[in-house]
Amino acid sequence: MDALGLTRDLLRFDTINPPGREQACARHLARLLEDAGFDVAEHDFGPARSSLVARLGGADRPPLCFTGHIDVVPLGGRPWSREPFAGETDGDRLYGRGSSDMKSGVAAFVIAAQRLAARLRGTPGLVLVITAAEETGSQGAFQLAALGGALGRAGAVVVAEPTGNEPLVGHKGALWLHARTAGVTAHGSMPERGVNAVVKAAHAVLRLTEFDFGARPHPVLGGPTLNVGTIAGGLNVNSVPDAATIGIDMRTVPGQDHVALAARLAAHLGADVTLEPLTDVPGVWTDPADPWMREVFDVVAPVLGRRPEVKAAPYVTDASALTPAYGGAPTVILGPGELGLAHQTDEWCSIGRIEQAVEVYAELARRWCRL
Repeated sequence: MDALGLTRDLLRFDTINPPGREQACARHLARLLEDAGFDVAEHDFGPARSSLVARLGGADRPPLCFTGHIDVVPLGGRPWSREPFAGETDGDRLYGRGSSDMKSGVAAFVIAAQRLAARLRGTPGLVLVITAAEETGSQGAFQLAALGGALGRAGAVVVAEPTGNEPLVGHKGALWLHARTAGVTAHGSMPERGVNAVVKAAHAVLRLTEFDFGARPHPVLGGPTLNVGTIAGGLNVNSVPDAATIGIDMRTVPGQDHVALAARLAAHLGADVTLEPLTDVPGVWTDPADPWMREVFDVVAPVLGRRPEVKAAPYVTDASALTPAYGGAPTVILGPGELGLAHQTDEWCSIGRIEQAVEVYAELARRWCRL
């Protein structure tokens, strides 16, 4: 099987999260890896939900880790012009939900690992971490990190998220919060008898637009950001609402402490607002001067036809959980998917880039294992 064939196989598994149902897809990959000689451990995340950790080798020094998730986001409200789970092709494009984000990346490193498997024993080898529940806050990866010994060791990490085969050296952290306001309900014809929680929320939103992070921009990642993503309140139009909720998405840069940041935000919003955490994941950053990162750039340069620029990912990844679990191992985000097509209607991936990714991953593994 080649990487295109495996990607198409993976696309045919409906792993939309929620609810996920990654187990059948994970077991398909487990069989392929076991047949190639890998030791594979399946870790249940929930009913019909599983993550995998596959190992081969492990001598001399820690292995190289490749990681990717197999859950995908919902299809969205717009109709697709292609069947999202059929793996249809048109020229160089492979269509389907997860084609870019990120089943193509998973397929590419599994195929690269299969091709090298017979030569990996007696070398540092590879560890493949294939996760469930990434799209809802990297829950599967954090679960693996919390299971003592499940991940084993790794000396460096390749995250196969969509980058168009551009190596990215990090990403911001994410702190998502619910800001809640409370009021007193009353009849809509007598608003003076109540306390309007929606009005409190509106004032809070205006204060959010004025929030000062008190942090310097990172030279590559840029500055921290805040987005008001949702607001909800009230039960009916003719009542004074007694509760409202604001969804806040904050993206942070290295050096920002999320606990201190939440306290700063709470003080800024005042006593009328209470904060509840939803997602709290750290950012990831590897110095581009790191020797292994320079080697990654060397391997990718001939594929791109130029020396890569130092860039970072706009999204968060499972590296938020895995990189700290592996002791801060140097981490690159590098995958064949189209970065701008993640979560889009009619999502697609370049077939040529999938094959390029196989060669890049195989060369990184050969160099790591001195094959």
